[in-house]
Amino acid sequence: MVKTVKIYPRIIENIEDWPIYQLSQDRAEFIRAIDEFTFERIRNRHKNDLSDLIVKTIYQERIRIKEDPWKVDPPNDKAFWNKISKKLIKKTLDRNDPAAQEAAEEILQKIIHRYSEEIVGTFKVSTFKFAQRFLTVLFNRLFNAAVDKSISSLWRGRRQLYERLNIVGDVDTVRALFQHGTVVVVPTHSSNLDSILVGYAMDQIMGLPSFSYGAGLNLYNFGPAAYYMNRLGAYRVDRRKKNTVYLETLKTMSNLSIQRGVNSLFFPGGTRSRSGEIESDIKRGLLGTTVEAQRALCQQGSPKKVFIIPMIIGYHNVLEGPFLIEQHLRNTGKEHYIRLKDEGKSIRSWLRFIWRFLSTTNDITLSLGTPMDVLGNFVDPEGHSYDRFGNKLDISSYFTLNGAINEDRQREEEYTKLLADRIAERYRVDHVVLSSHLIAFAVFQMLVHENPKLDLFGILRLPTDDYVFPFAAVEDVIEQMQQKLFELEEAGKLKLAPEIRLHPDEAIRDGMKRLGVLHREKPLIFNKNDEIVSANFRLLYYYHNRLTGYGLEKAVNWKSNEINLTTF
Repeated sequence: MVKTVKIYPRIIENIEDWPIYQLSQDRAEFIRAIDEFTFERIRNRHKNDLSDLIVKTIYQERIRIKEDPWKVDPPNDKAFWNKISKKLIKKTLDRNDPAAQEAAEEILQKIIHRYSEEIVGTFKVSTFKFAQRFLTVLFNRLFNAAVDKSISSLWRGRRQLYERLNIVGDVDTVRALFQHGTVVVVPTHSSNLDSILVGYAMDQIMGLPSFSYGAGLNLYNFGPAAYYMNRLGAYRVDRRKKNTVYLETLKTMSNLSIQRGVNSLFFPGGTRSRSGEIESDIKRGLLGTTVEAQRALCQQGSPKKVFIIPMIIGYHNVLEGPFLIEQHLRNTGKEHYIRLKDEGKSIRSWLRFIWRFLSTTNDITLSLGTPMDVLGNFVDPEGHSYDRFGNKLDISSYFTLNGAINEDRQREEEYTKLLADRIAERYRVDHVVLSSHLIAFAVFQMLVHENPKLDLFGILRLPTDDYVFPFAAVEDVIEQMQQKLFELEEAGKLKLAPEIRLHPDEAIRDGMKRLGVLHREKPLIFNKNDEIVSANFRLLYYYHNRLTGYGLEKAVNWKSNEINLTTF
């Protein structure tokens, strides 16, 4: 049976009225504004050590060029930095006079402009419409062919990709907020597929205008990808560049674009979750620009607000799972694991993954968190902020001192920290628990309980062939964990997928059917005796981690579940 999915009309029908399009039309002026803002900020903060800052920037860039060059790097990269270096040596080093300061400022302006030109993308309506049609047709045709297992069905299918996406949360409120300010969506990050699916859902299902989003510069090494991302509103992020000048330019771009009403999407966890856990360590770089933008809007007397929408993406299968968990275990345990290839970076593996993904019945859940302002206060559809007691707030008061709205860097850093903590909290509360999460957590905890003297790495080194998990024992554990999940949902501490409410027997089979079916080594499968076994404990641990921190293992009476899991 095909589920019914509500498709929303576009809130802004004319693409040329979208903020991201209008910003692209004003790209040159926008870059000039970034250059000026970044220059003034860096000059004010490094008034007495500007030459030292530039020296450090040049050094870091030379190291990058030598040790980590990319195909996408400009052909004149090395020549540019050599020229900057020579000019710096000639005009500023070992000098402390107005002419030297002026030369340092001129060099700084050149560096900032190079960075801003690199970062800021464009948005072409024709490219957007083509990509929209092409990707929709491609995914829908692939889906139908995969389900029907025949190439001929490429042209006779009726199923749609949106039928695979479960959107949970108050879509109407999110849509309403576009009338009252700038919307910033901050999703969890598990897979390279995240951006594609979130963008598709917001465009094709929720009817939202395109968002500005960050794309890793490494993705531009692939020619076709570079062509489209350059024209679809993506701004380029080079994670190799850690110097102050680059990071300030990037943050300025985000700040000013938000002030101009360009809706934004970025992953505040910074990178894909290696452990499989929901992110708790929220990076505050770009997040801080939402606070700065809101304060600037208040200073301008604008009634517009900046709204933060957490989004929790739930997968039954993560293509890169084996690579990610291996990397996590190497980094945390300092163990000498064999490094696996990141399957997520191969074009061939992505085509294979898309086919396998579309050929399964697995859905992907996009859970919209409760909309907030930049201080973490909940907001209503009209954009009004409320404190925890339900009292309406005037957000400008947060930025006011002695009757005037002013910039206070330390204060805004504290606000950013509060916002980061609030997002991490909402990730857990608005997380939708899937049946695959539950079965992975239950079975791995059974393995842990069976081996109380082993640490995590000892458990992960156990031979999978030596362990079976009798269905009745798993059913007992699942039933006890379900009761805890029902209590947590009742207390408003998480959300549950409908399958979690099934009888334990059915919930287990649903989770087993969905969990990690795209991997060569399955985290869990049934053997011929209808017992549960695992082909990869590390991958099982990865999916298990999605439910860490909820205390489900404490809800189980392990003494009543004393069953030998070993096969000998």
